[in-house]
Amino acid sequence: MNVRSQHQFTLLQASENNPGLAKLMAQQKASLSRLRAIEMLIPAPLRPFVKSGPFEEGAWCLMLSNNTTAAKLRQLLPTFEEKLRATGLEVKSIRLKVSRQP
Repeated sequence: MNVRSQHQFTLLQASENNPGLAKLMAQQKASLSRLRAIEMLIPAPLRPFVKSGPFEEGAWCLMLSNNTTAAKLRQLLPTFEEKLRATGLEVKSIRLKVSRQP
């Protein structure tokens, strides 16, 4: 018989006690802050198709829903990088990944 612990923790509390989870949470926060910084540069009709992806060791990935969005954002990458530098959120590279969702 399994006995469950009666203690419940928030994700923040759990991350504070687990270095691996804390690192993952920090990477997610860094990724989201970069997306917020460039969000207004993404054409409004394309914004629903763009999600923040992994950010690790200075490389950031944007997850895209389709190839059309990827083609347009590829043209905007220099503008994104400039905006991120101006806000102090530099990246070494930005990758675009189209996720195939059913």
